[in-house]
Amino acid sequence: MAYEALKTELEQRLAAMQKRLASIKADVTQEHSGDSAEQAQERENDEVVDAIGNETRLSLHDIQVALDKLADGTYGLCESCGSDIGEGRLKAIPEATRCVSCADA
Repeated sequence: MAYEALKTELEQRLAAMQKRLASIKADVTQEHSGDSAEQAQERENDEVVDAIGNETRLSLHDIQVALDKLADGTYGLCESCGSDIGEGRLKAIPEATRCVSCADA
């Protein structure tokens, strides 16, 4: 299976996630309001933004691992059993590291 289209998609997703993370970092570093009621709301918002940032960092890691596997020739192989992950699964989840059988187990 040729992975060029998936590689391009992964690279585009990586760039989008990096941009998203930069935006999140900019939001987190903004100063808070002087009003205590607004500060409480801003702190709640900070928690949500922080959670989104953590999810974004995890996605960045998964995408980078997939790109590294493409580079070293191990992309598309299940890390659990060593079988092919399957074209359909990789098209749906390009950063998948396990075949359907192992992912369900």
